[in-house]
Amino acid sequence: MKTNLTVALFLFLMASPWQVAAAVHRPGAGVEVTPARATWNTGYFQEVLVRKGLEVLGYTVKNPVELQNPLFYQAVYLGDVDYWTNGWFPMHNEQMPKNFYERGEIVGYVSKAGGLQGYLVSKKEVERFGILSLDDFKRPEVKQAFDQDGDGRADLVACPPGWGCENTISHHLDVYELNEHINPIKAGYTASMADALARYKSGEPVFFYTWAPNWTIAKFKPGEDVMWINVPEIRARPVEMEAEDRMTMSGIDGAVSDPIKLGFVVADIRIVGNRQFLDENPAIRRFFEVFSLPLADINAQNAKMHAGEKSAEDINRHAESWIEANRQTWKNWLGEARRAAQ
Repeated sequence: MKTNLTVALFLFLMASPWQVAAAVHRPGAGVEVTPARATWNTGYFQEVLVRKGLEVLGYTVKNPVELQNPLFYQAVYLGDVDYWTNGWFPMHNEQMPKNFYERGEIVGYVSKAGGLQGYLVSKKEVERFGILSLDDFKRPEVKQAFDQDGDGRADLVACPPGWGCENTISHHLDVYELNEHINPIKAGYTASMADALARYKSGEPVFFYTWAPNWTIAKFKPGEDVMWINVPEIRARPVEMEAEDRMTMSGIDGAVSDPIKLGFVVADIRIVGNRQFLDENPAIRRFFEVFSLPLADINAQNAKMHAGEKSAEDINRHAESWIEANRQTWKNWLGEARRAAQ
């Protein structure tokens, strides 16, 4: 080992100043990285920004593998992918393999307490029927107003299978005895919400689940177009018990009451990586630790995507514009990562 250290020191001393500077500036040179990303496009923006940061640090980053949540956590545990930027906690805890933290790690905060979630109803119907909570959808006149397919139940734009919110919505329909009164639509979320927006513009009522950051908050403005409504009471699932106090919030714009019982944890959006991968790449771990985005910036980008700027080229341009507008922050993140690799 002493001989190896001597050789390494000799090679370092013999290297030109340019080579030494390049190694410090691009600590990831020669390392290939395999990211994943979630199936919801409102999480694409941070994925592109992180990928760009790693590329500046010298890493060769492949195009992301798009995975449903449980498949991602299994894949990163096994080392088939290296990381993603789309962890929502504590919602995703139950979707992880047993003993996940032996091989996986959660790093930093893309947005701490940034994942606001809940049910929204068109303001006109809230005022017409006096809707305050999900319990009001047991009333015949309310169900009839929101019944699009004629099955006698109010139609709710819910979450596709495999999303963390699907489990919470199913839990709500069970514990509040709403399965006979509410029909959760589990088709593709973006298409379902686009249909809801078209119906709303035609003067029809809407009832949907959403989260922030998301383009929906820009198109359906809480307090003007729609209102956040309560769940009847807080009945957390076991996996959510640790954050039960974050299911009731005050100061929410466009809520029917203050405080409001959202029934969903206001989640932390975080990066998740393979532990061995992070151990071998301290520059990446440090970049993940300091990377953070304002919710307003994510919402603004999401609104651009909904307006039609949703191609890979568009999202890449949005990321480049954000970097240019936040040049000092970007420089600081890269500096932190480079120092961690020294």
